[in-house]
Amino acid sequence: MRHMGLLKNASTGTIIATRVDRAASFLQRAVGLLARPNVRPDEGLWIERCNAIHTMAMRSPIDVIFVDDTGRVKRVVHHVKPHKLAVTCFSAKAVIELGAGTLEAEDVLVGDLLELV
Repeated sequence: MRHMGLLKNASTGTIIATRVDRAASFLQRAVGLLARPNVRPDEGLWIERCNAIHTMAMRSPIDVIFVDDTGRVKRVVHHVKPHKLAVTCFSAKAVIELGAGTLEAEDVLVGDLLELV
C-alpha cells in the first residue's frame, strides 16, 4: 500500500485528512481498513475501482465518500457503523474510507473535487 499523504478538497482548498493511503491492488482493496483496530478521524484509505463497501468485520465506525474517476464527490455517508452489509453508489469509481467524525469538521459536498497530495 502506498502512503499518499493529504486528502484535499480542491473545491474549497481545505485538508480533510492528513494520513490517507491508496489501495490499488486486489488484496489491498479487499482488506481495506479491516485490519485496523480503529481508524482515527485524520486517517483513511482511498480504494480504487470500487463503488460499494461493507463494514462486516470493522471494529469502529467510518465516514465514507464515493467519488467518480476524476475525484468528484458522488455521495457522502457519515458514521457508517460496523457490521453493515453494504453501502453503495453505482456511479462511483472509488471510495474513500475515513475515521468516523472526519466529515463532521469538514463540509464535503456532492460535486466537490477531492485529491491526494
